[in-house]
Formats: sequence, structure tokens, C-alpha cells
Amino acid sequence: MDKPSPAKTVSILGIPFENTSRDAFESLLKNRIEHHENTFVVTANPEIVMYARQNRPYMKLIKQADFIVADGIGIIMGAKLLKRPLQERITGYDLFVSLLEWGSQTHKSAYFVGAKTEVINQLKTVVAQKYPGLKIAGTHNGYFGDDRNIVHDIARTHPDMVFVATGYPKQETFIDKNRQATNGLWMGIGGSFDVLTGNVKRAPESWQNKHLEWLYRVIKEPSRLSRLSVLPKYLLAILKDRFSTH
Repeated sequence: MDKPSPAKTVSILGIPFENTSRDAFESLLKNRIEHHENTFVVTANPEIVMYARQNRPYMKLIKQADFIVADGIGIIMGAKLLKRPLQERITGYDLFVSLLEWGSQTHKSAYFVGAKTEVINQLKTVVAQKYPGLKIAGTHNGYFGDDRNIVHDIARTHPDMVFVATGYPKQETFIDKNRQATNGLWMGIGGSFDVLTGNVKRAPESWQNKHLEWLYRVIKEPSRLSRLSVLPKYLLAILKDRFSTH
């Protein structure tokens, strides 16, 4: 008897996460970019899940995205506890870097929104050096109120990929509001510009393999400690869901 095929998505506290491998998901995105399909990707961790549970408009907004992927070991752990395991963690940063590499090889264009002015200026240099085949359609720092000029520039340049690194909920709100400006990939990627430019060090692979990236970041940036307070609340919500009678 054939095994039933795994579910396409797995619901974690009301949010549908893609149940796929990173390689398969990258292939899917590349195909959609090649065909100029408008694509909104949310890279969600437990913080985003818990924020969405407290903020109905944001929950509705991210559920309108085309794909939500598990960026955070807490999502993978939550899925296991719910006995609905996800195939793999798919981090926004890994997707970002891989798509830049592919974009360089295939001469795609990308627009970058986010981070401080000095970081976005560094990013232009780093991307030009590391990914010379990729066209930088435009950049803008993450400190803006009125987004009309940015959106006008995106519509003018028609990039294949738009990466927004302003942190949640701002990045998803920006994408949801403006994604019709170009038929390409729109993805929110948090602090990825800081990591690519070397302003924030990513955890060594040994820490990543042990799923301790979060601890490494806290050691390097103690100010992040307060953000960890969401994890016990998240795990409690998972356990309540796991043992609820409905």
C-alpha cells in the first residue's frame, strides 16, 4: 500500500507553513521568477507567529502571502510537538544568498530595501563584488515613512526580486501593500543585509548544526535577550494546541 503523500502545508497555531525542502522550494521560486510570477514569501519564526496571534490584521496579511516558510528552529520544534513535522527549516538568509548567487549566474536584477544608510551602501559594494552578474535595480534604507518614491522606483526598474529587510511587521506590510509594482519575488528577510555586509556575525556552522543560532546571537547581542521571552509563550501555546480536545 502506498504511503500517503505529505501535506503541502502544516498549520502551526493557525499559520500554514510550506512542508518542503529548501532545494525544492528554491527551485519553485526560481521557476516563478523566470516566468515573472508575482510571489510574496514570508519567512516566519516564533516571534512572527506570536505577533500574528495578537494582531488580526497582520495574521490576515501574512496568510495572503503565496508561501510561508519556517525560518526558525522553534517552528520545526513546534511542528514536531504537534506531530505534524515539517521537512526542513528554510531560513530567509540562506534563501537570500542562494538567490543572489543564482541571480548573478542568470543575470537577474534585484532591488534592496532596508537597514541603515551606511549598511545599504556597504551592501551595494558587497553585492557588486560577490555577485557581479546580478543587476542592482535600486536600493533604499529602511527608514522611511512615505514609501511612494521607493515604489515608483521599483515600478520603473521592474526588478526580478525585491528583498525587504526592515523587520516584521513593517516588511510584510510594505510588501502586501506594494507587491503589484513588479511581477517578481517579494521577500521579507529581517536583518539579512547586516549579516551579508559583516555588520552582524552569523553563528558558526557548528552552532547552526546544533540549532543554537539564537543563543549565539544573544551572546553577541545581549539586547536581544528580551526577545527570547516570547519562546516560552510560544511553546505553551503549542502544547495547549497539542493537548486540546478539539
